[in-house]
Amino acid sequence: MNIGEEEQDIVIVGGGICGLATALALHRKGIRSMVLERSESLRAAGVGIIMQPNGWRALDQLGVAPKLRQTCTEIPSGTFIKVEDGKFGESELPLGKGELRCLKRMELMSTLAEALPAESVHLGCRVVSIVTDPVTSDPVLQLHNGTLIKAKIVIGCDGMNSIISKFVGVNPPKLFSRCAARGFTYYEHGHPFGDKFRVHDACGVALGQLPVTDKLAYWFLTRSLTSQDLSDSKKDPTYIKQVSVEALKGFPEKVVEMVKNTDPKALYLTELRYRAPWDIARAKFRKGTVVVAGDALHAMCPFISQGGGASLEDAVVLARCLSEKLKQADNESGDGRKKLTEEAMDLYVKERRMRVFWLSLQTYLIGLTLDNMSKMKRVLGIAGLILMFGNQKSHTDYDCGRL
Repeated sequence: MNIGEEEQDIVIVGGGICGLATALALHRKGIRSMVLERSESLRAAGVGIIMQPNGWRALDQLGVAPKLRQTCTEIPSGTFIKVEDGKFGESELPLGKGELRCLKRMELMSTLAEALPAESVHLGCRVVSIVTDPVTSDPVLQLHNGTLIKAKIVIGCDGMNSIISKFVGVNPPKLFSRCAARGFTYYEHGHPFGDKFRVHDACGVALGQLPVTDKLAYWFLTRSLTSQDLSDSKKDPTYIKQVSVEALKGFPEKVVEMVKNTDPKALYLTELRYRAPWDIARAKFRKGTVVVAGDALHAMCPFISQGGGASLEDAVVLARCLSEKLKQADNESGDGRKKLTEEAMDLYVKERRMRVFWLSLQTYLIGLTLDNMSKMKRVLGIAGLILMFGNQKSHTDYDCGRL
């Protein structure tokens, strides 16, 4: 990016799923934005993304769902498999009502990016700070090369370690006691798993497996976090595969072989971080005309697979709220326009707060049930889920509404 010093109406920080979706939602409403992505190319933090009915509703509003449906298999049913002493007990895995598919993350990101106008996304633009202009009160972004960008509106979609969320005053996410490995395995002659979502569980280790296509399977494995998982080893495919296979002792052989045969380039290991539900309930997600979305707002563990879907919802709701108010602001002066922008952001935060609070609370309680160090926490987690989430798939019924 070579812009020296420039003024922009709307700048979106972060070119991941949420940033691209927000830019596309604004574009669908006739509003131009600039996306700043720190990497030199679009990249996905992970390989697959489970898209549940609420996520597909958002993708339909963005206009990209039909294209994405052609890239992946619909998953109509699920099976839960308890692994114990070499025996495998099967029961139904509830999936909720509606459409469930597993997408390639890069397929999703590429589709969102391709639907944007040319030169919407600026790569290699790492934001290092954000301040408020002392004269205009507008946000000013500084890039790693010293470039200053003065914006009317800044939307922080810059992930868990968000510079923008720190600016608005949101507490950083907390480290959870588990980690997750993820991978794709390709089967030249077709995989043996059919069209089911399977979850295997044994002694604190859970492995989920879903079809992407009839030849590509996506899997994820969660286990206890170790100190080595926090080191550079987490970037080493050999280490990831080794510890994953070791964790699967006693699991069905075809599942173990699936992990062994994973493409090293499609292996990821990440520690899990979350924003506590009480932080979401009380945090101010807006400061002036700066607001956050996606993981910068609601970082959560992946136990109900809603991080991506919730980010797409954020994009639709934020674009809707902004477009409604910005139409009113066409004939307003600077202060009047700024006031309407802040009102739009407050409407967005109000609409999203309770939705992401309940998602965060549910994942937090599930996390308590997985705590191997405290029986009391496990009991509290189980009790909380029973009392507040009798239907544990109701989160997929949510509809973010029309764009």
